[in-house]
Amino acid sequence: MTGEAREADGETGPLDGLTVLDASRVLAGPFCTMQLGDLGAEVIKVERPDGGDQTRGWQPPSYGESDESAYYMSINRNKRSIALNLASADGREVFRALAREADVLVENFRVGKMDDWGLGYDDLAEVNPELVYCSLSGYGEWGPDADRPAYDIIMQAEGGLMSITGEEGRTPVRVGVALADIGAGMYATQAILAALLERELGNSGGQKVDISLFDGQVAWMTYMASNYFATGDPPTRMGSRHPTIVPYQAFETQDSYVVVAVGSEAIWARFCTALDRNDLAEDERFSTNADRVANREELDSLLADEIGEYGTDEVLSLFDDHDVPASDVHDMADIFETPQVEARGMHREIEHPTAGSVEMPGSPMHFSNTPTTIRQYPPRLGEHTRELLHEAGYEDEAIEDLVEADVVAPLDE
Repeated sequence: MTGEAREADGETGPLDGLTVLDASRVLAGPFCTMQLGDLGAEVIKVERPDGGDQTRGWQPPSYGESDESAYYMSINRNKRSIALNLASADGREVFRALAREADVLVENFRVGKMDDWGLGYDDLAEVNPELVYCSLSGYGEWGPDADRPAYDIIMQAEGGLMSITGEEGRTPVRVGVALADIGAGMYATQAILAALLERELGNSGGQKVDISLFDGQVAWMTYMASNYFATGDPPTRMGSRHPTIVPYQAFETQDSYVVVAVGSEAIWARFCTALDRNDLAEDERFSTNADRVANREELDSLLADEIGEYGTDEVLSLFDDHDVPASDVHDMADIFETPQVEARGMHREIEHPTAGSVEMPGSPMHFSNTPTTIRQYPPRLGEHTRELLHEAGYEDEAIEDLVEADVVAPLDE
């Protein structure tokens, strides 16, 4: 099917018929390939026989009494697993056989490792010129930092995010999920889809895609970077406050916190009415957003005292009655009990042979004709080794030889 236009049948995702060879592990790559799998692609996850993807061992927590890591399960649905030793010549030959039939390859080994193995883009493009080959790394394939190892917290620090995250005068903090990895996975998905579109419409064959965690973090600085370019002053940590909109932050109530987003002058007027503080709307210090930014500290103090007199539910009811954007701060239990999450299909469940019923967030991508689906539970290590080798043209005797040579490790062994 490589390189051919496809007709969607309305029952599977828009990438039905595409094959993705996933030689990635941990987070950025698997998050990318999970999205492609949700979109209907057939994803073949290539894992080391001795333990597989490192996140299989990142526990606790695990599901129930099983040995299935919650971390691994969160990003590996809609994939089949083959346990394959790429350090062996025979293992690399199996990988080449799989790559010949693939539309997309995703890998996140250290820069240059796939080339050392003879599995780099130039090598595989010779046998599959239609292949879209995506490499994910910490700093990309060139530049003075290309060979440095990368971890999310380092990326958040070096990429600027930690300089603007946390309370003023306090220790910098990382965002609570690994945004550098997840952002790179999203950029990789976007770039792969663009390369596939170019292949289909431009008839130019496949190409190499290079995505780095660091680049993604720098790109995500957007308006914060522009604020710096415009003023010459690096933005600093402001807690939940916004540098150019006031009030736009969290306030403490009698029993927890409420977050407000006063994003226009019309909302400001309604906000003051909701609190029965029209005097604030009439105060020349706070007349416009520019005034409120200039007099932020005075206004914050007034609002902190005012909102601190209310319980969270009470003040949220007032804001809702006056069409003021506001919320309490939801934890994970709150999120997955909200009617909106249920209505949008963002709380999903799938049966797993050892973990039982596994809950997970759904896909945020919604289509009118080709819906995303969760078809396959996160696979056990090597669960599909034999069937994938059969599909690649290996006979039973050849498979047994590979097992004997420790090239592959089927689940049942």
